[in-house]
Amino acid sequence: MVANPILAKNFRKSWVENIHRGAFCLIESNGKVIFSAGDIKTPIFPHSAIKAMQALAMFKSGAVEKFSLTDKEIALACASHNGEQVHVDGVRLFLEKIDCSVNDLECGCHAPIGRQARKDFFTSKDLLSPIYNACSGKHAGMLAVSRALGEPIAGYSEPNHKVQKMVRFCIEQVIDQGLFEDKCATDGCSIPTFAAPLSAFAFGFARMSSGFGLSDETANASERVFEAAIGNPKLIRGEKTLDSDLMAAFNRRLMIKNGAEAVYCGALRFSNPEKNIGFALKIDDGNLAVSEVVIANILMALGNPNEKEKKTLEQYISKDIYNWRKILVGFIKASDIKKLTGAV
Repeated sequence: MVANPILAKNFRKSWVENIHRGAFCLIESNGKVIFSAGDIKTPIFPHSAIKAMQALAMFKSGAVEKFSLTDKEIALACASHNGEQVHVDGVRLFLEKIDCSVNDLECGCHAPIGRQARKDFFTSKDLLSPIYNACSGKHAGMLAVSRALGEPIAGYSEPNHKVQKMVRFCIEQVIDQGLFEDKCATDGCSIPTFAAPLSAFAFGFARMSSGFGLSDETANASERVFEAAIGNPKLIRGEKTLDSDLMAAFNRRLMIKNGAEAVYCGALRFSNPEKNIGFALKIDDGNLAVSEVVIANILMALGNPNEKEKKTLEQYISKDIYNWRKILVGFIKASDIKKLTGAV
């Protein structure tokens, strides 16, 4: 087995302290791989990077129509949010609309991820609950699916529940391949996560962005999901985050979402949908900070950004490392993406 290429390095002063290997690909909606590096065929768990695909179940089940779900609620179903007030309030309203409560969420509890949101929480009198979980919006969406199907809401996160079977079917439709039990595990928020090749997830996002190869129903749902997320970028993660900042800067041209263990997936849209590109990235050692640096460099090198987009990307193409006294001690730098892919 050949090792994946080095996509980034950690420097402490001028010394390379760590190297980070990984793989990525950019694919057109006709399935043509236009740029890639590393092993894009070995299955990986996508985690939250494919929430946009999972959100299609809200359309397939009729939940969007039944509950008159808004773009903000659809965006929250695609989110890994910081736990900011806008996220918590949005999920509460979402749950009320579908006649559910915070106690129905099966995602588990953790403190808000966002630094300021966490400070605000610990100075408030609020009790920790699943609504602060980064995946609470996705779980609200799955509860909506269960309500629309007329199924019991308890256990909706279990693999054999009809909600998860429908979610699995929707993912299979867009990536155009099956998901199998021997490649299924439990995600951090307790729902099933299925492993498939990076190339499959990139292909799925390319198809969602263009509609090519999808049924009219799935293509229309995909367009609505993308528009909801891109139109409400702060709901997807939050203030001063790569995903939210880049989607805002790219002016409805970029869908991007991170996942646990350093996965990124998304799509770039162009005036001619036939040129739309899906992409997927996985850093082997699961370092999230490295994945942000690498995906920013991929978009800078291969995404044909304009000046406004470049200015935002420049904030993320490297990352300074500070110690506990706030002293600059190192930085993360990506490898030359154009050289890796031959795009020179």
